[in-house]
Amino acid sequence: MARTARDTALETRTARARLAVRGEPYWKQLDGGLALGYRRKKSGGSWLARRWDGERKRYTEHALGSTDDVQDADGAAHLSFSQAQAVARTWYREEERRALGLSASTGPYTVADACDDYIAHYVGKGGRSEYATRRVIEIHILPSLGGVELAKLTTRCIRDWHRGIATAPKMVRTKSTAKERATRAVDHDDTDAVRSRRATANRILTVLKAALNHAWHERHISSDEAWRAVKPFAAVDAPVIRYLKPAECMRLVNACAEPLRSLVRGALLTGARYSELARLKVVDIDLDARTVAVREAKGGKPRHIVLTDEATALFRSLIHGKDGSALVFARDDGGPWKPAQQTRPLAEACAVAKIVPAIGFHVLRHTHASTLAMAGVPMGVIAAQLGHADTRITEKHYAHLAPSYVADTIRAAFPKLGIVPESNVKELAPKKG
Repeated sequence: MARTARDTALETRTARARLAVRGEPYWKQLDGGLALGYRRKKSGGSWLARRWDGERKRYTEHALGSTDDVQDADGAAHLSFSQAQAVARTWYREEERRALGLSASTGPYTVADACDDYIAHYVGKGGRSEYATRRVIEIHILPSLGGVELAKLTTRCIRDWHRGIATAPKMVRTKSTAKERATRAVDHDDTDAVRSRRATANRILTVLKAALNHAWHERHISSDEAWRAVKPFAAVDAPVIRYLKPAECMRLVNACAEPLRSLVRGALLTGARYSELARLKVVDIDLDARTVAVREAKGGKPRHIVLTDEATALFRSLIHGKDGSALVFARDDGGPWKPAQQTRPLAEACAVAKIVPAIGFHVLRHTHASTLAMAGVPMGVIAAQLGHADTRITEKHYAHLAPSYVADTIRAAFPKLGIVPESNVKELAPKKG
């Protein structure tokens, strides 16, 4: 629970008895905009709480109950100094929720309450990954931690939960008619599979910490020590970037049926995210400037994607005869592509194209960026094309693919040792035309 404040003038009956009788309360600041007040009367006294109302530009006061000056504290009608603090914080929390337009909570403030408040805050500030964030909370956080009172959340509880995610079977796409969510066991002897699960656990931990930190900043708890002490798994986010080679790109495109084929082509030729392509409208395409305007990017910052000759030809064919408000990439029924609707048809196309293991849609974005990197395009240019805030993420994922002085020098200087026999296997020459 929140740490009890100390005040030698208010915390005991004897100390309060020495205070002068007056109408103005004696105030003790508790957390942020919350203060606890003691009004001294001729016989006993009463407790009050006060918070700053930013909208009305004034303090709001609330009567909490009588003190235990004359009668012993019972936690209801007569409150001790520490009990009054607890009641004051409960009132303050409800007032803050009401100011945010949230429904009043019943009972202690829980992890579920913190997640609800965080989502409201996240959407209010313009967060672009609301769907993904909600899914992480609903699937991974609420079932295990949702009912835990925030003041009783411990470091060990969070750490055990975090480790449990890393060792649990991987959740996979499940039919809507299924009674239980489908999972796939993790091979704990496979170091890459273990690394991947730990990386996933770290990403989920980040969402939990964001929700808890928001609750802490909103004064729903007095300390962030419980989760600050939980550290993510180390050395698990080293990028293992997969990308398709030109021949694989051709096989995949040929294996896709429309309208997925156009969507895949668009991703390969622009490096845009699935969600960005799904929202594109004809008005966003400028064939004269040969650019695509991405108005709602992941980081909230719009950008323009440069189109090559091949990409320009693709978009010209896609928007021909459509009005400005029409979707560039639409499903068979004319509706937009929704979250995860591309997953199953893309996996089926990978099976036909003999791309094993099957790729996710994001690999198409990696393919676009990797192709640019291997062609010697500067990291800053690739970052601008992808919409990265700076080159750090770009370099982390793609710098190893770029031509470099180190790689060129090693390959030129290292002598041939003659320890590998000559092979008679020759690559087939590409077909002309």
